[in-house]
Amino acid sequence: MQQRAKDTRLSVIEGAARVFAEIGYGNASLTDITKRAGVTKGALYFHFTSKRELALAVIEEQHATVLAAGAKILSSEAPALEKLLGLCRMFCQQLLEEPVVQGGIRLTFEASAFDADVSGPYQDWINTTEELLRQAVLDGSIRADLDASAFARYLVASFTGVQLVSDVLTSRADVLLRIEQMWEFLLPALRPALRS
Repeated sequence: MQQRAKDTRLSVIEGAARVFAEIGYGNASLTDITKRAGVTKGALYFHFTSKRELALAVIEEQHATVLAAGAKILSSEAPALEKLLGLCRMFCQQLLEEPVVQGGIRLTFEASAFDADVSGPYQDWINTTEELLRQAVLDGSIRADLDASAFARYLVASFTGVQLVSDVLTSRADVLLRIEQMWEFLLPALRPALRS
């Protein structure tokens, strides 16, 4: 794909993400999206055949955005538990600042409206969390008897719930604080027992 076409495609995705984030999948129209993206309907239809296909592209772009930012944290020399905390903070920051992430996350909550399987990004997040927890067990920063698989699922569910409630109550204005509070509750449960 030529650069101009790639730029147009990305403009459509970004415009759609903003519209989906603001009014949701069901209320969004392709006319709203073309206006927000600053493209013609012809340009939109050149890249996407339907609103559903566009929603799936927003989710895919959201996941790619999170993965790219996460890769920097994962490749750092930080201990595994610090990496996990860093990933949560980074994701919160993106929820506040990145329209594609905001739109993609709202779409994952509304996926039944367009019959989409959105389990892939969640499974990636669970797998990454589980691997970091296993590393943290090995380096002794969390308890050896932790069920990393079960805790990874719990953590992703907790994070998802915390940011969703923050969105409902404060339009995410307090999301960073609420995630820090989540960790204040969780970290004592992870720490190895002190020997007497």
